[in-house]
Amino acid sequence: MERNLQSAKRLRPVDLARGHGLSTQAIRNYEAAGILPPAGRTPHGYRTYTPLHVAALRAFLALLPGHGHPTATSIMRAVNQGMTDQAFHLIDGSHAQLLDDRRTLQAVENALHDLGVTVTPALSPGPVATPAAHPTPTPRSAVVSGPGATFIGPLAGKLGIRPATLRKWERAGLVRPRRDPRTGYRVYDETDVRDARLTHQLRRGGYLLEQIAPLIAQVRAAGGVELLEAALCDWRDRLAARGRAMLTGAAELEAYLRERG
Repeated sequence: MERNLQSAKRLRPVDLARGHGLSTQAIRNYEAAGILPPAGRTPHGYRTYTPLHVAALRAFLALLPGHGHPTATSIMRAVNQGMTDQAFHLIDGSHAQLLDDRRTLQAVENALHDLGVTVTPALSPGPVATPAAHPTPTPRSAVVSGPGATFIGPLAGKLGIRPATLRKWERAGLVRPRRDPRTGYRVYDETDVRDARLTHQLRRGGYLLEQIAPLIAQVRAAGGVELLEAALCDWRDRLAARGRAMLTGAAELEAYLRERG
């Protein structure tokens, strides 16, 4: 059972707000959203809060960095409604999404490995990423169809995207298929397939097309992958920060659950 709010230490909205760098309006909004349990009222109708509300606010603020505002709100609302199983389901969903994002990052790194690019793990000493040796890049005009050449439909199907997406990437300069001189069809050689695969993986990682363009250019140039190295290291760091934030949020939520009894 929840503690008896009337028997606990009374706090004003301003006390709760100042202790966490918030406005009193934010406290009222959190209560209205179900993030905080209902406040007590004085005989004159003023809100009063207790240590239970402090624990709820701490839990919510700790959940925010790892789960985001909508999910953190839903978690707290479920707990305050006595639906802890629903809260745990939401938490599990965030962990599943984090795992999926980690797998996506690994897929990008694997794609780069297939391209002959070595991405230096975080905190590892030594040189940063180095491209595979390409002494004399072949001009695009000299590239001919080979075993790896394909058309837009099969490539889109292989990546699990629509042909229109590949055309959009082409307009953004991320893939540069040539045209068959007889049919006018787009022909994607091995280099184009590589660029499309890398673009697809980076899009899954949340990168915008304008952010991907310089990374693709770095791979094409094969003269330095500092931008790519920095992007992947930043991505990895953000995933690690999210994972740790989820641990912090879990600890504060457990404290709140104990406070509720």
